[in-house]
Amino acid sequence: MSVAKVIEINASSGKGVEDAVKHGLKKTAESVKNIKGAWINEIKVVTKDDGTVTEWRVNMKVNFVVN
Repeated sequence: MSVAKVIEINASSGKGVEDAVKHGLKKTAESVKNIKGAWINEIKVVTKDDGTVTEWRVNMKVNFVVN
């Protein structure tokens, strides 16, 4: 029988949503082992005054198996 835990993290990237997710998961994996998946809760963008996107931000829940 396995036990899973869920944590919530925020990550950002100037390149896009996918890059923000990858960066967040990679950073999380430095201290959390056995990551099995993630849910993207929110996507937010930071813009300049003219509406140009400067940064993509994601809020996600990451689940992992606890040994």
